[in-house]
Parts: sequence; structure tokens; C-alpha cells
Amino acid sequence: MYICDLYDKELKYYCQRYSNNSNPAFTDQEIMTIYLFAGHCQKYFQIKDIHNFASEYLSSWFPELPSYQTFNLRLNRLDEAFRVLSQRLISSFMPADCDNGISLIDSLPVMTCAGRNRQGKVAREITSKGYCSTKNQYYYGLKLHALTLRREGKILFPDSLMFTPAEDNDLTAFKQLWGDHICDTRIFGDKIYSDFEYFSDDKKQKQNIEMFTPVKTVKGQSEQERQSRKAYNDLFSSAVSKIRQPIESFFNWLNEKTTIQRAQKVRSTKGLLIHTMGKIAIAFIYLIF
Repeated sequence: MYICDLYDKELKYYCQRYSNNSNPAFTDQEIMTIYLFAGHCQKYFQIKDIHNFASEYLSSWFPELPSYQTFNLRLNRLDEAFRVLSQRLISSFMPADCDNGISLIDSLPVMTCAGRNRQGKVAREITSKGYCSTKNQYYYGLKLHALTLRREGKILFPDSLMFTPAEDNDLTAFKQLWGDHICDTRIFGDKIYSDFEYFSDDKKQKQNIEMFTPVKTVKGQSEQERQSRKAYNDLFSSAVSKIRQPIESFFNWLNEKTTIQRAQKVRSTKGLLIHTMGKIAIAFIYLIF
């Protein structure tokens, strides 16, 4: 019912047809409902598994269910609808206990293939080669950038989620996506977000934002100076890492709920968009219930 209501209000404008088959017997609402139900409730994430489950157990609810090939084709045309759905789920059901004054930021690789010498052949127009330092692994795919809000004693909640090609630097992506738009918050990130020149006193005064990262070694710094500040730097870095640790838990939770990081079986650009946007919708559809 939620999908049907939102589709009639908004989603239909992102997947509207202008052909003689503009009102098919098996509707877009039914496709989205099956995809979300099978993923959220049954933990089926492969399109073939979702179709088999619907065909075997949900035939009385969806008597016009088409063949797997048609179902897959129709689903891949709904990538924009799933993107808007994900946005609405996050913006409409934000928990009241989110701390708007503290934000945590990081990125998660979404891999279409992995390996130093592997060449990605899927969705080349939106993917690229990147390196995941956490896994010490080269891969082809996307990066999911998450700017999240802190919640005391609970899993973080995303304020904004963005995808970029894997080669994009996290700091550069932050500057392009959020740098001039966010205000009145303290941000905790990894060392890669350390840029004293960008996060200057001038930016602090204009937007009231501060970026806290573990202390990054200064190139050319003498050993004597490094040792003199070692105790302070270690304590500060430990404090920042402790505060930003929940974002790792957030990514682990998202990956356990949806396997969003593994996109090796995707075979097209639209399929990759469904894999990413659809998985985010699956993860946050629980907010309604």
C-alpha cells in the first residue's frame, strides 16, 4: 500500500511510459513490491531467486507475474523510481534521536570485480578502478559515500548517501557533494579527509563546520618534533577513531542486510543502479514497519 501511494504521488513520473503499453497488466508497483518484500523479508537478493520465490509462493497475490526475462527487463527500467524511493524513506522516517550537531563520514566500495589486474567490463560509464585500503584490494566498481548522523547507543542514520566511481578521492567527493551545502556540525572522518587549508577558520565562521580526523604525519617534519607531539597526537587520534567507529558498524549492517558490496553478478549499467538503489531501499524499508 505504501508503494502504491508513493507511486501515484511521485514515483510514476520517474518511470512513466509513453507507448501503447502504458498500462500493463503486471504493474510497476507490483514489481517494486516483490523486489522489496523478497529482499527485506526473505533475504533473496539475486533477481532469479526473487522471481522464483514470487512464482512459487506469491502467485495468488500476483497472478499476472511474467517470465523471468520480462520481470528482469521491467525491473531494470525502475532504477530512477528506486532512487527516489530511497530518498523518501530516509527523509520521511528520520528518527527523532539523531544528533544534527555531529556527523560521521566514510565510504564503502561496491565491487563489480576485484583484483589488481582485472578489467571491469560492466557499467564502464559509471565505474572505474579503485583501491580499498581496508581490504588491501584493487577493484572495479563504485564508492558509496555516506554522511551520517550520530545516535546515542544506536546505529547511525544517513543524512545523505551518494555514489561515485571508485577512483574518486573521498575528500574530493566530499568537497563536490557536500562541502558548500552543510553547516552547523562537527564532522568526524578518516585521515583522507584531513585538509587544514580547506577546513580553515574562514570556512568554520561561514558554515560553522569543523572536520576532525586522526592526526596525519606531516611530510618533512623532523623526528624531534614528531616525538614531542606523539603522546598528544596518539590520544587525539584514538579519540577521533573511537567516535567514528560506529560508521564502520553502519556499513557492516548495510552489507549484512543487503550484500550491497558484492555486485559481481551485475551485467548492465541499469542492473548496477538497481543493485545499489534497490538495496538501500531494502535496508531502510524497515523504518515503515
